[in-house]
Amino acid sequence: MDGLSLVDLSFLGNGPYSLSIQPGECVGVTGSSGVGKTQLLRAVADVIPHKGDCFLSGTSCQAFAPEEWRTMVAMVPAESFWWYDLVGAHFNSNSGHDDPVVLLEKLGFSSDVMNWQISRLSTGERQRLALVRTLITRPKVLLLDEPTASLDKKMVHVVEELLARRFAHGYTSCIWVSHDLEQLSRVAERVFRVEPEGLLQEEN
Repeated sequence: MDGLSLVDLSFLGNGPYSLSIQPGECVGVTGSSGVGKTQLLRAVADVIPHKGDCFLSGTSCQAFAPEEWRTMVAMVPAESFWWYDLVGAHFNSNSGHDDPVVLLEKLGFSSDVMNWQISRLSTGERQRLALVRTLITRPKVLLLDEPTASLDKKMVHVVEELLARRFAHGYTSCIWVSHDLEQLSRVAERVFRVEPEGLLQEEN
């Protein structure tokens, strides 16, 4: 089966969660604070212990090395992690990675952003840069945790449009977590509410 499939995924006493996502499809996930939306993404990314399984194009995540799975099924957390002093150090060219320049320009950055100190970045700048940092690795699935929460309305629209084009071309599938149901109605083909015992599909 193509795409991403969650089969009886459970963690921290929640679940089981089952869901199939087609290539190029964006699925929205919402729910009350603390119910486990972020932990669901972390379980799919295989960074917390869980039962059940996740499959990509029919192959279990257990068949991949963890770093390989997390490159193909890549999570962009609400608060991104940075290891070096300068932005550019996080964008060293690696085989198979895209050039970030075009994406950076689309998201409002000038060419000198690579020389910026991480310490000077606003929360919104970090969110946009973390998204670019992930997109250039060409993941098959994006796991987005409130990716526009710290952006102004204009930049929210830019991010939504940029990602919509990637979904439309079938480059990337997505699980998009947000409290904003209006946003999810724009970006997602289906929306599910996380409950401790499973996923409930929201009415259109």
